[in-house]
Amino acid sequence: MGVRRKARQKGIRYSFLFMQANGSQLAEITKLVESGVIKPVVDKVFPFEQTGKALEYVESGRAKGKVELTMK
Repeated sequence: MGVRRKARQKGIRYSFLFMQANGSQLAEITKLVESGVIKPVVDKVFPFEQTGKALEYVESGRAKGKVELTMK
C-alpha cells in the first residue's frame, strides 16, 4: 500500500517541501524544527566511524526516516 493511501486512511495530511539551499530558507526551517512544527523522523543512528555502514543502509532503501551520524 502506498504512503499517500496509508496517510489518508489515518487522517494524516502532509505536503512536500521543495527548496533551494539558501540561508533564509534554512533559517526558517530551523525555526520550524526548533518550535516543534516540523518533527524529523530518525530511523537509525550510526557512530561516525560507521559512515560506510550508514551509507549502505540508506542505499538499501530500507530507511524510513533520517539516518544520523554522531560524533563525539
